[in-house]
Amino acid sequence: MNIKTVAASLLALSTFSAVAYASDANQLDANKQLVTEAINAMFVDFDPVATGNLLAEDYIQHNPAVPTGAAAIIGFLPALKDSGIKPTTYRILAEGDLVVTHNVYENAQAFGGETLVAFDVFRIEDGKVAEHWDNLQPFATETVSGHSMVDGATKIEDLDKSADNKALVEAFINDVLKGEAPEKITDYLSTETYIQHNARVGDGLSGLADALKAMQAAGISMAYTETPLVVAEGNFVFAASRGIQADKPTAFFDLFRLSNDKIVEHWDVVADIPADMAHDNGKF
Repeated sequence: MNIKTVAASLLALSTFSAVAYASDANQLDANKQLVTEAINAMFVDFDPVATGNLLAEDYIQHNPAVPTGAAAIIGFLPALKDSGIKPTTYRILAEGDLVVTHNVYENAQAFGGETLVAFDVFRIEDGKVAEHWDNLQPFATETVSGHSMVDGATKIEDLDKSADNKALVEAFINDVLKGEAPEKITDYLSTETYIQHNARVGDGLSGLADALKAMQAAGISMAYTETPLVVAEGNFVFAASRGIQADKPTAFFDLFRLSNDKIVEHWDVVADIPADMAHDNGKF
């Protein structure tokens, strides 16, 4: 064994890995910046030129009420400006070509409510926003836990655990939310700290159990059936799922924060999936 040769190879490999990691991180930051600029162009400046430059011409829209294509968004800008809509972004995370933002929209009557909480998901292609999914829900001013629907931790950390945390959340969705092995719930949720931001659910496993019992008593069924989108960055994992709630097709957009290989905090936006949409792209 030539120790010098092995050492040189290991050094080269570690240097390559560090450069690749930095390149990936820079691309994620660039994607986040692009999405931030797009949100500002559409919902703060209402600027048709900037919006047209930031969106792909064949922009694919999944919001059920908005037609597909960049032209539809640009045509909607004057009405948005007149409405006085105001966005606030609380969290932003990215993986690959996807960026997720956790937002509150005030004066959001154009989208169906005075104040709405939302998850927006954007796909980036060739330096432009090429596709958009979202889920919106009325912002609750009172919650069982006392937490708001958007407060809580925001700092992204543990970047080296993104893949592990993503796999854990995917397993949690399959085992618990899809009902494949619900008895494994404590394999995924922390028994010490579980902070809940769903307005109808209290903190801890006991709060979750109480909410599920109340739903059962009211005859409200809930089931996750498919999870087309999962985005992980560090200690945050976002998942967009299709399912059924109260016998209606439903979209469940969930954000989880993890610590020490357990889910310790949860935010969500839940909305019915309408049968009729302004396009043929579907909710997902």
